[in-house]
Amino acid sequence: MKLGFRSKIYLGMFSLLLLLGIVLLFLVSRIMSDSMLEENRNRGISIGVNLAARMVEPMLAMNFLRMKTLVDQTVQLSDDIFYTFILDADNKPLIHTFKGGFPIDLKTVNSVSGRQKFSTQLLDTGNQLIYDYAVPIFIGEDRLGTVRLGLLRTKVRKAINRIMLSSFLSTGFVILIAGFLGTFFARTVTRRIQILHSSTEQALRGNLDIHTAPLLKKNCWDIMQCDKHECPAYGNLHHRCWYTAGTLCPTCVEGEYAKKITSCQKCQVYQKCAGDEIQSFAESFDTMTQSLRTNLLEQENAKEILKEQRELLQTILDVIPDFVSLQDRHSVYKSVNKAFCKIVGKNENEIIGKTDFDLFARQQAEIFQQEDIEIFSTGNPLIKESKLVGPKETKWLHVVKTPVLETNGKVWGILCSGRDISELKQIQSHLSQSQKMEAVGQLTAGIAHEINTPLGIILGYAQLLLEDTPPASQVHEDLTMIEKQTKICRKIVSDLLKFSRYTESAISLLDMNQLIEEAVLVVEHTFKLDHVNIIRNYRSDVPAVKGDKDKFKQIFINLLGNAHDAIGTDGTIQIKTEYNQKKNEVVIYVGDTGSGIAPDAINRIFDPFYTTKPVDKGTGLGLSVTFGIINDHGGRITVESPPATTSKVFDTVQSTVFIIRFPAAPN
Repeated sequence: MKLGFRSKIYLGMFSLLLLLGIVLLFLVSRIMSDSMLEENRNRGISIGVNLAARMVEPMLAMNFLRMKTLVDQTVQLSDDIFYTFILDADNKPLIHTFKGGFPIDLKTVNSVSGRQKFSTQLLDTGNQLIYDYAVPIFIGEDRLGTVRLGLLRTKVRKAINRIMLSSFLSTGFVILIAGFLGTFFARTVTRRIQILHSSTEQALRGNLDIHTAPLLKKNCWDIMQCDKHECPAYGNLHHRCWYTAGTLCPTCVEGEYAKKITSCQKCQVYQKCAGDEIQSFAESFDTMTQSLRTNLLEQENAKEILKEQRELLQTILDVIPDFVSLQDRHSVYKSVNKAFCKIVGKNENEIIGKTDFDLFARQQAEIFQQEDIEIFSTGNPLIKESKLVGPKETKWLHVVKTPVLETNGKVWGILCSGRDISELKQIQSHLSQSQKMEAVGQLTAGIAHEINTPLGIILGYAQLLLEDTPPASQVHEDLTMIEKQTKICRKIVSDLLKFSRYTESAISLLDMNQLIEEAVLVVEHTFKLDHVNIIRNYRSDVPAVKGDKDKFKQIFINLLGNAHDAIGTDGTIQIKTEYNQKKNEVVIYVGDTGSGIAPDAINRIFDPFYTTKPVDKGTGLGLSVTFGIINDHGGRITVESPPATTSKVFDTVQSTVFIIRFPAAPN
């Protein structure tokens, strides 16, 4: 576990004091020990020199009693004088203080030459340490002998130990006092730092309404005797006036802290209220958090405004029927609206960050890429009609690509807008179809009247000749062929007349289920002979439709006849009605299990005289007449082969489905 800041201060402070105490104790002890030893040395030398001077006279007189008295007196001077003895000039002992006899080895362990004033040796007897002093005895230039003196080190060591103990106790007391004082001041510092640490953690958690600096005993309005309540510093107990912008004090400089602090330092408020570095740090921290809180509030407000504006703009873009997209210089989609998502068939998240190569077929994407490169190089907008081939359907789009410029005039991206004009293209196609039908109708109206009369004559004469010709003859077979082909020609002329003749419609409210059933009953018996079954699925909630009953029957008889021709034998025709409440439309599905329609023929089946049947099987006018009747009644007809709606509409798979939509009659 890591130590806290306060523990580190305490540990560091006590370690420093302890180290300082140990060093001081060591130095003091060493100095005192050296001083005591030096004093003891000087004392021994002094005693030895004094004794040597007093021994001159007794040695000259060879007064052994006097010499004995002097050495005994010397030993009695202090209890640490262990021995004293006198050696003559030949280094032979004359007098000594040893009670058990003179130790012979002692006289040679410390010698002093005639040129030395004294000699000192530390002797170890095994039981104790003795400082041995040797002092020569001179009279004039002649040496009479040597004084030897032994001082015990025990007394000196005891004195040194007493001094070290006193030093240790004194140093420990000083360390203890210093430690308490240091702890008091360290606690004051760390407590303020702890407050700063706690405030910092609260700020990190998002709480910026915190106050770290201590309250002042006197505030600026008290010191300056100010009553300007409108001043931003007035009444603000937690933030100092020199950190506050826009104060109204006449001595303040306008502006933020960096501009006014120089002048504020000369103000009496600053001089009385400014604290130490920690207090200044706490005040700066409070000012910083207040500034951050203000900035965050402003950013939040700006963010909310931007969010509202963006949502409003996105709502506008999503509501308009035109599709809109924004791509950057690398053709990456940055923004799209719902109409664009619908065109592409993906949601916004699947489009943003992608390019055309991710969304469209490669051939189509390469076309878009070349267009974008042209716009980036020239800076000119592009207006075009584009055919977009999708997996399910083909759409026509009116597209406008506009370059988006930066401030320096460089093209940053492309804003693409447009709309789906597939219905317009379909209307144009239907209009063209109607114009074709009108032209064909005018043409066939004249031709049919001219051809019908000679055809009737040919058919009449052929039938008369057949009555007079033997049945088994070749002429009879030839006449039979003429009769058959003439009847085919009369049917074609009859269809042409129906196609071209405009008759007034008898408009009434029609029950589509009942009307379709009447048409089915007309052909059902004939179809069953070829094993073609008709399955009905009528919805009971289908509303009425306004129209001409006979023309509506013609629509369904034509569609059922086409389905029968496509099947031949052994098949199924299904009819289903339903109501699209959202579009208020009655929808009729007519599907069959026949051979289907080739893809290259599906867009031409409503053209006059276009047929996929053999020459003697159809005129190519049935679906054209059906298309015209439906169009005259405000309806629409489409065909799917193979059908995309089969799995949703019919119980069994169909090869071709015709879908007819009529507007429901108002209630």
